[in-house]
Amino acid sequence: MGVKWGIQASAEDLMFMKSKLPSDAVWSVLGVGKSQLPMIAMAMVIGGNVRIGFEDNIYLRRGVLASSNAQMVGMAVDLAERLGRQVVTPGEARQILGLKVL
Repeated sequence: MGVKWGIQASAEDLMFMKSKLPSDAVWSVLGVGKSQLPMIAMAMVIGGNVRIGFEDNIYLRRGVLASSNAQMVGMAVDLAERLGRQVVTPGEARQILGLKVL
């Protein structure tokens, strides 16, 4: 969301896309650049999962470069915990998605 040729990074568009999913769908959101934090925050609030990393954004916040993907994941974990969302381990995520557990 929020990239040229993609859907706008807005609450309205996120809610529209969510409304088209089956009720039992496992879904996630990504926002590109300055849209990353607002989009992952909205996804967390309405029950979605998130994708985060350097492939979408290199800043932790305006003017502050992230030093690693781990730092960006830490920011997302902190946000999730502040919003009362459970953060799963990589193994738990694989189980939720029905992937081979390593």
